[in-house]
Amino acid sequence: MPHTKPHIAVIGAGLFGRLLALRLSQLDYQVSLYEKDDLSATRSAGYVAAAMLAPYAEACTASPLVVKLGIDSLELWPKLLKDLPEQVFFQRQGSLIVAHPQDQGDYLNFVNRVQHKVDQLKCRDIAEHCTPEQLRNYEPELASHFQQGFYIRDEGQLDNRTLFSATGQAIESSTIQCLMESPVSDIGDGYVISHHGKKSYDRVIDCRGLGAKKDVRGLRGVRGEVVRVHAPEVTLTRPIRLMHPRYPLYIVPKPGNQYVIGATEIESDDDSTISVRSTLELLTAAYSLHRGFAEARILDALSGCRPALPDNEPRIMTGDKNLQVNGLYRHGFLVAPALLSEVENLLGATSLPAHISTSPFPELYQPIEAIEHDYPGNHQRSAV
Repeated sequence: MPHTKPHIAVIGAGLFGRLLALRLSQLDYQVSLYEKDDLSATRSAGYVAAAMLAPYAEACTASPLVVKLGIDSLELWPKLLKDLPEQVFFQRQGSLIVAHPQDQGDYLNFVNRVQHKVDQLKCRDIAEHCTPEQLRNYEPELASHFQQGFYIRDEGQLDNRTLFSATGQAIESSTIQCLMESPVSDIGDGYVISHHGKKSYDRVIDCRGLGAKKDVRGLRGVRGEVVRVHAPEVTLTRPIRLMHPRYPLYIVPKPGNQYVIGATEIESDDDSTISVRSTLELLTAAYSLHRGFAEARILDALSGCRPALPDNEPRIMTGDKNLQVNGLYRHGFLVAPALLSEVENLLGATSLPAHISTSPFPELYQPIEAIEHDYPGNHQRSAV
C-alpha cells in the first residue's frame, strides 16, 4: 500500500533519532534514517550513559522545564518499550542519596535543595529522610557504612545498551530506509545532501546532537565519563547518589551484576578516551561506598560528549520544512519520551502556532537560528 503520509528524513540514529524514526514508522510515515556511523551508534551520547530517570533529584540543578519533561517521560517510557523485539530492563524503585560523615555539608545542601524543589512541585510524599532502619530496608548492604539517606520514590532507570540493541533490531525489521555510514554534509529546506547525493523530503528532522554544531548556534559539548563493572559481590537494587566534595557520584545497577559508575562533567567537546584522573575518582568513590567493588571487573570505561545549549535546556527548533531537536545535554533519557510526543503532535498539527500555544511545553520551541552564543568557556570542570 502506498504511503499517504509525508516522507520524513531523520538525521542521526542516537537515542532520540532512533526513537523518533521508529515512532514515525509506526505511524505510517515513510522514513529515511541517516547516520554517520552504523546502527549500533556506540559513539553517540546515549550509548555512554547511566540512563537514570530521576527528575526529582535533577530538580536540584535542572530547570523547571527539564523536571516537567522528566516527570511526564517516566510515565511514557513503558509504552515505548513494550513493543520492542527484546525486553529492555526498566525499573521504578526510587533512588537513594547517601554521604560519608566528612561530606555531610554537601549532603545536607543537596538534599535541602531537592526537598525545596519537591515541595514547590507539591509532591511532598515523593521523598523522605531515612532512619538507619529504613535505610537497611531499602539497601541492606549500605546500612553498616551509612546512618542516614534521602529516598526519592518513583524515580527509575533503564538499561541503555539493551535499548540501543532492541531499537536497532526494530529499525532493521521495519520499513525504515536505513542510510548508515552516511554523514550528512548539508541540510536545507526540505533536502539532505550526503554521499548519496541531494535528496528531497517533505520534512527533515535534524537529531545529530553535536554533529549539528555548525547549524545550531550556541551548541557546545559537555564531556561525561562512565565506568561499567561486573561486581557479583555487590547487591544494590536502585540508583545510588553518593555525595562527593566536588560532585554527586552515581552508581546504577544493571542486569547481570553490572553497575554503571559516573559523575564527571567537563565543559569540553573532547571525545578522546576517559582520563586516568576520572577513572581513579570514580572507582575510588565506588569502593568507598561498598567494599565489594574491590573485586569487580572493569567491563569498559567510556567517555562521550553531550550536546548542550546555553541554558542547558532541550529545544525543538522549527522551520518551514525542517525541525532541529537538540540540546538534550545529560538529560537525554530523562526527557526523550516527552520530546518524542511533542514532535509527533507537531507533525500532525494543522497549524504550527496553534500547536505551540496549546502545548504543555511552549518554552521548548524556537525558530531555527534563534539561539545565542552565550555559554561557559571550554575545559572547565563543573558539578553535576
